[in-house]
Amino acid sequence: MLMFWVDESGEVTADDDAAMMIAVKSWVEEMSERGVLLSGGPLRSAAEAKIVRVAGGELLVSDGPFAETKEQIGGYEVIDCPDMDAAIQIAAGHPLARTAKVEVRPYWDAPWDH
Repeated sequence: MLMFWVDESGEVTADDDAAMMIAVKSWVEEMSERGVLLSGGPLRSAAEAKIVRVAGGELLVSDGPFAETKEQIGGYEVIDCPDMDAAIQIAAGHPLARTAKVEVRPYWDAPWDH
């Protein structure tokens, strides 16, 4: 999974935003045609997120996520690659790699999946 860490407080011009959307759309189309992209999409602002926990049988809902950082996960892509090196190359080619940090994280092979 690729997760895009973006600075939500950063200033982006309308022209820069439009250019990025065109570049991302092109990347998505290319990766889809190559059979690499499985799913993905942008996320709404972290200010709209909620954190859900159950403690002692009680539902606790809070605003979130709370992190002492300006960067939040702004979107994700699920890709199919043979190994981490290939995934890193795919991530490096994503347009957001130029303006955001791209976290590349393998899925956990859960024991119940077998």
